[in-house]
Amino acid sequence: MSLTVDSNSNVSSVTSADLGPSSSLQLMFAKLQLELAETAKSQALERMDYISQQQEEQKLVSSLLNEARQAKADADLDGGNKEDITTTYYKYDENGNVTGSYKETAPKGKDYTPMSAEMVEYMDAHGLAYDKAGNDHMHTSDEWDVAIASLEARLEELGTDTQQQMVYIQDYMGQYNSYLQGANTQISNSNQTLTSLAKGQ
Repeated sequence: MSLTVDSNSNVSSVTSADLGPSSSLQLMFAKLQLELAETAKSQALERMDYISQQQEEQKLVSSLLNEARQAKADADLDGGNKEDITTTYYKYDENGNVTGSYKETAPKGKDYTPMSAEMVEYMDAHGLAYDKAGNDHMHTSDEWDVAIASLEARLEELGTDTQQQMVYIQDYMGQYNSYLQGANTQISNSNQTLTSLAKGQ
């Protein structure tokens, strides 16, 4: 069985299975190159999916950070809250299932604002620090600084991780292209050998 490959073509659509069983050393090596190319491709795609998830988390953290900064500004207002602010929080089991809820209220005239349930859930899930004085989620302006610093650090961590993942993807893409080129060369060489043998007959 011979596989014809034009010297100017690429083998990105050819798989190792397409080459079939062969005693040709060149085709055996081409099969190996194609398998390695597929592995590199899979690893690159996995990293891309991971980056997509990281970007979604970055959007969430940016939103929570803006929320925290606004809450700090609101806590700074002269005279405190203009009205009662009641927030519902949820309790979770080890599997992340809601097991109950409770409410906390920041009364009118107080110089503190509550954390949102979404912020509490995210920060607890990722072990981010925030002020827990009073065993509640009510924060004065100064107490908000702790939460803001934690969210800023988390956002920076996510950004650094994303950049590192991009480096990995570039590396895998380089491997993928290199393996494909190697497979193309081996298939072309094998084809030339078969052509020469045919002419010799």
